[in-house]
Amino acid sequence: MYGFHALADVPPQLLLSQMNDPRVAEHLPLLRGAFDHAALERFLDGKAARWKGDGLGHWAIWHEGKFLGWGGFEKDGDVWDFGLVLVPEAFGHGGAIARQMVAFAQKDKRIDTIQFLLAPTRRSVKALERMGAVETEKARHDGQTFRRFLLNVS
Repeated sequence: MYGFHALADVPPQLLLSQMNDPRVAEHLPLLRGAFDHAALERFLDGKAARWKGDGLGHWAIWHEGKFLGWGGFEKDGDVWDFGLVLVPEAFGHGGAIARQMVAFAQKDKRIDTIQFLLAPTRRSVKALERMGAVETEKARHDGQTFRRFLLNVS
């Protein structure tokens, strides 16, 4: 079982290290340039605003006392967008974390459909297909194209 906690409680150096790791940045086309203290502050403020506006957002993910990354749900139109960004040492945990979060979504009456947007660098979609997610049209955000999958959880 993974623990989900407030992003603001993560020691800043852990998030700075994660977001500046080229293995992480490779799959984050919206991340441009160095992720410095000012970028971290904007990131945390933005995530806090989503919690306030949507009533749901991204958590810090911990397992056995180790920070594995962050992820969760943000409202995007009529669907809830699922995001998951792990530290490289935790890349193998993605499927299990996603399943735990989808189980959370299935119990949350606000969530009918989950959207997964994958960067073109993400080749394997087997885990999404096993969950029942279906690829739809591509999505564009901030000039970048993503593969889009939808999962009905209601």
